[in-house]
Amino acid sequence: MLVDTREKKNSHITDYFTKHGIAYEPTTLNYGDYSFMLPAEAAGEDIFFHRDIAIERKGSLEELSGNLAQERERFEREFLKAGNDGAKLYLMVEDVGGYTSIISHKYNTQLTPAAYMASLKAWEARFNCNVQFIDKQYSGYYIMSTFQYFARELLK
Repeated sequence: MLVDTREKKNSHITDYFTKHGIAYEPTTLNYGDYSFMLPAEAAGEDIFFHRDIAIERKGSLEELSGNLAQERERFEREFLKAGNDGAKLYLMVEDVGGYTSIISHKYNTQLTPAAYMASLKAWEARFNCNVQFIDKQYSGYYIMSTFQYFARELLK
């Protein structure tokens, strides 16, 4: 696994990797917080997928709201970079309630549920991204399985 060096408060994810014998390397990614590579021992040479697929993690609906509102230009540039590389960028949000939490305004920001939903749905359409809401205890598994099956399909 490749873990962006700017990724913070992710010990629940790196602990999952360690517990399951999944090697990870802190590195600077151009976009996303996680990507992966196949090491030479498994593939004959190092094969990097950081320009093919990445996962952008948001630790809460509040963090995502801030990115969609106050930090929108920076957030948009990251998704545009991924699109320019032809990479698939997944948006993983650690909130088990997901759309239910948004619709019922179970988050602590001024963004209304209608505005939040409009921004998120526009984001999905504009950047062809997959949004996944998940309980943070399963984030490591989600990351690992997303990359595992991407590689499996690509290398068939």
